[in-house]
Amino acid sequence: MRHPLLLVVFLVLLAGAPQAARAQNGKSAPFSYLPEQGEDRYNQRVPRKSLPLPGGAGFVILAHQSAGGYAVERYDTDLKRLWSTAVPVAAGETVEAFSRGPAQVWVVIHHADDAGQNLSVQPVSLDGGQFGPRKVVVTALPRERRPGVAVSPDGARLLAFRYFTRNQQVKSMQGVLYDQNLSQTIARTYDFRDQGDFFSPTVHLANDGTQFVALIGSGMKQLSVRRYAAVAADNTVRALSLPAGGTFEGRPITIRDARFQVLADGRLYAAALCADYQTGAYYSLKAVRFDFGGAGDVKIAPEVRFTPAYLAKLTEATGAAPTPLQDLYLAELLLTEERRLVVIAEKHYEEGGPTLPVHARELHLVGYNEFMGQGWQTILAKDQVAPAVDAYTGIGFRAAAFGSNVQLLTLETLDKKSDLYLRTINGVTGAIGAPQRLRISVAADQELAYVKDFTTWLDAKNIVGVTRPSKKSAALRLNKISIK
Repeated sequence: MRHPLLLVVFLVLLAGAPQAARAQNGKSAPFSYLPEQGEDRYNQRVPRKSLPLPGGAGFVILAHQSAGGYAVERYDTDLKRLWSTAVPVAAGETVEAFSRGPAQVWVVIHHADDAGQNLSVQPVSLDGGQFGPRKVVVTALPRERRPGVAVSPDGARLLAFRYFTRNQQVKSMQGVLYDQNLSQTIARTYDFRDQGDFFSPTVHLANDGTQFVALIGSGMKQLSVRRYAAVAADNTVRALSLPAGGTFEGRPITIRDARFQVLADGRLYAAALCADYQTGAYYSLKAVRFDFGGAGDVKIAPEVRFTPAYLAKLTEATGAAPTPLQDLYLAELLLTEERRLVVIAEKHYEEGGPTLPVHARELHLVGYNEFMGQGWQTILAKDQVAPAVDAYTGIGFRAAAFGSNVQLLTLETLDKKSDLYLRTINGVTGAIGAPQRLRISVAADQELAYVKDFTTWLDAKNIVGVTRPSKKSAALRLNKISIK
């Protein structure tokens, strides 16, 4: 089961005691937030609710502040609130997506009733928080699969799509591409009737409007991507695929978990965790880059096998008794400045009931060079526990790439100090710096203490997050931590 709504709780390294952070100072401001109680806390639709603005212009936040409403707020880098705009969300409505582009913020809202369902976009001006006209971008029948949207990484384009199914299998989709002004630029049908059986498609949008539709087919053994041009007149479909599963050593190996993402170079990357279909035992991690330039090519990285030697490294890193690899899920795909891919998977699980604690354990990190060649492997041990009510909003990690490095942030209690801890990972070598305590002081109790959704990097030296400072305080604070 996937973890969506996690509180910003991030990475923890077993090796070495935490060291004092280098000359850090911070700012703090009151923050209003009402925890969301969604119908499916494992599939959080908006896991990132703080978005940085380019050029040091601050950041914007989407905050759930009442039972029937949200607020979009803009802050400068000193945590001064420049404006706040209420976004009502009525009964039968949920927030589907939150993004920001060059001139405005988009809040995408799903509405469903007996007459049908739709997705609409509420634009909010970045200049002063004024509403633009709310626009319905896709409609569907009441019993159809929930429609979806994909937003480009720069927030300047949005693709809204609707599914058409037969016997619960997706046979085609209809999509409409919109520009930053929500003007329609392309309407297109994506036809999958030639694919046979496959897992539900995922849609990814590049900054130039190129559309990628990712499929997992051939009995959960093959990764496939179809590329559709950003030009309405060009209906050429280009496809790339590779087998990730199959029969190896007499064992039927299938894809257990997969993640696709358009990264900073505009290309689509994917990672897959593969497992023995019969026993469930994890078999390997595979990573790939889909290059559609020229003749088209699939850059396949060397497979990371979960051999007894790998499991011995896991035991050494965690100090736990040797056990089979389990409860592992893909969490992040990151690209460094030198176009080195870093894949992060995390172990997380529940104790066995809806009211029992949720755990997040070690991180498995794999780095590749710019040619998707052999890089490095690292296992980082951590031990995070959250009450079931907070679940994935209170544990896990956040990560960001700057230059050659990856920064990882976790909420943990180390040396009896509950705080946010930062680690820096060298993207070239995989070397990990000692954990730096950010000295915010986060309450160590069973109540809401840290909301990971609001954690974001303004740049490599400035991080924003929402925490509750102590057991004596019931109020959340918006923090900016500057690292020098």
